[in-house]
Order: sequence, then C-alpha cells, then structure tokens
Amino acid sequence: MQIKFTSVMVADQDAALAFYTGVLGFEKCADIPMGTYRWLTVTSPEGVPGVELVLEPMGFAPARVYQQALFDAGIPATALITADIAAEVRRLRGRGVVVRGEPQAMGPISAVLFEDTCGNLVNLVQPMV
Repeated sequence: MQIKFTSVMVADQDAALAFYTGVLGFEKCADIPMGTYRWLTVTSPEGVPGVELVLEPMGFAPARVYQQALFDAGIPATALITADIAAEVRRLRGRGVVVRGEPQAMGPISAVLFEDTCGNLVNLVQPMV
C-alpha cells in the first residue's frame, strides 16, 4: 500500500494552481474536467516521484466550515518538507507569502506555518537529522 494522493481544499482551483505552481514551484500533473470541477493535481519536482497533491474543490458548505475552523485554530491542512527552512522562508516572503513568525525548533524538526492564499495553513518542516 502507498500514498499516491493527498489533498488540500481550495475554493478556487485556478487561484490554487497559480499559487502552488507560480509561487511554490510545483508542477501541474493532472487537469481533468469532472463536471463543475476538475481533478487537478500538482507535484513537487523535489519530492518523491509519483506523489501528487490534489487541489480539491470545496463543493459543499461543510467543507468551507471545516477549512475555516482549521485556519482559525492555527491548524495546518498539510505539511511540506524542506532541506533549508531559513532559505525557504526568505524565498516565500520574497514572493509575498504570509509566513507566520520564524522557524521554531521542535525536537527533531524546525517548523513554521505559512498561508497558501487558498484558505489553508501549511506547516513547513525541516528535519534536524
């Protein structure tokens, strides 16, 4: 058994695609029309081959409520890994991304939250090993 897809909920798939590709540097993988929405995925050129992030449309009200509750509570919707968190934070801020504070050491990792402009918090993590 493997993890192939993981999802983040987004209100606007086009805006999410622009952020995840244009700002984070991911690459569009799949873009398949599925009625009102699309099966839209991106992948990281630095990541594990074959793993895709689904830019999941919020097609019903409870999804919006859940996403907002996570955001308001400061709970990340997902996590991304980096080898150099300080450099990544500088790069993200240089591209206008809201990074919440500075990276903090947390046992075996250093981490900081950033906003993905799509209603989600993302935990940026650097393993300290």
